Amino acid sequence: MKHAFRIWLLSAATALTLLGTGCSSSEPAPPSTFVLLDGSKSTTADLRGKVTLVNFWATTCVSCVKEMPQLSATYDKFKDRGFETVAVAMSYDPPSYVVNFAQSRQLPFKVALDNTGELARAWGDVKLTPTTFIVNKKGQIVKRYVGEPDFAALHQLLETLLAEV
Repeated sequence: MKHAFRIWLLSAATALTLLGTGCSSSEPAPPSTFVLLDGSKSTTADLRGKVTLVNFWATTCVSCVKEMPQLSATYDKFKDRGFETVAVAMSYDPPSYVVNFAQSRQLPFKVALDNTGELARAWGDVKLTPTTFIVNKKGQIVKRYVGEPDFAALHQLLETLLAEV
């Protein structure tokens, strides 16, 4: 009984770590093609040499909507230093809602549609929103956040990654 509880406790602690504080890794970002709202395409290969934030979100996600102004401010703060942001709308989000949201909020970064769910699957089978990945200049995922990130800590991480050669 104690052993089973200990295993459950370790599993719960691991889940909380992954959900709450984010997960650090150094795996390559999956080769992906982002279809943007204007019909153009951007690939992970195009983003090499830049620090990139890839955010999976939905217009129906309260936390996603809440964090959008901070994502916009983060993009504005770092965009001139080789930083890119791609907000990927989940497959269940109607494209017209995404377009309306992006236009009405004047989102300054790239917004992509994941109509088939292929991008969410490729990026670790993302199901919870918001889920945010930070990709370094070499194209490696260095951080994953499930839920709204601590933006002060995120900005420190971006400063470090942007300073790397």
